[in-house]
Amino acid sequence: MKVKNGLTAFVIIMFLSGCVVYSFYPLYTSDELFANNILTGNWTNEDGAHWSFKHPVLKNKDKIEIDSTSYILTVVQKDSVKQEFSVHIIKLGAHYFLDFYLSDFFDDEDLTFASFHTIPVHTFAKLTISENQLQINWFDQNWLEDLITENRIRIRHERNDDFVLLTASPHELQKFVVKYENSEEAFKEGLNILLTRIK
Repeated sequence: MKVKNGLTAFVIIMFLSGCVVYSFYPLYTSDELFANNILTGNWTNEDGAHWSFKHPVLKNKDKIEIDSTSYILTVVQKDSVKQEFSVHIIKLGAHYFLDFYLSDFFDDEDLTFASFHTIPVHTFAKLTISENQLQINWFDQNWLEDLITENRIRIRHERNDDFVLLTASPHELQKFVVKYENSEEAFKEGLNILLTRIK
């Protein structure tokens, strides 16, 4: 496996900086997933990147099925560099939340030493839906670090000098999300993206 070339600022900001919360486990289990078309279609953000959400096609023996409980997100930057994510949507409390996983972070050719030190993680964000727009707000890593440092939260995690990695189970993560879903501080300095539907 090698880390694919062409990782753009979007991926670096999203997964390697301190503006999102990282999790070893996903926010969802199969019990929370539901068939939907909420995200389906083509969208653009303020930087002109193209976001395309579509349901994955599953080949099961002689049958071809559409998995309408999950999405493949393809993000194409203005410089034509492309990334692909696996995205799941669930409803917790009064809001929808998205779980992102960088599904094409590796390929199987030209294994490098750096590959052994790089693993993809899950990130999750609150989703607000309005007419022809999606507002996506990720939880802020620095806010989480402050909660942990000040002993204001107990959630399973690992910590090094650079960031906190949550190691809590999906159900523990869901309790965390519901507790802070209406907190302005939780999202104030986190990554946020506004998508507008392309007609």
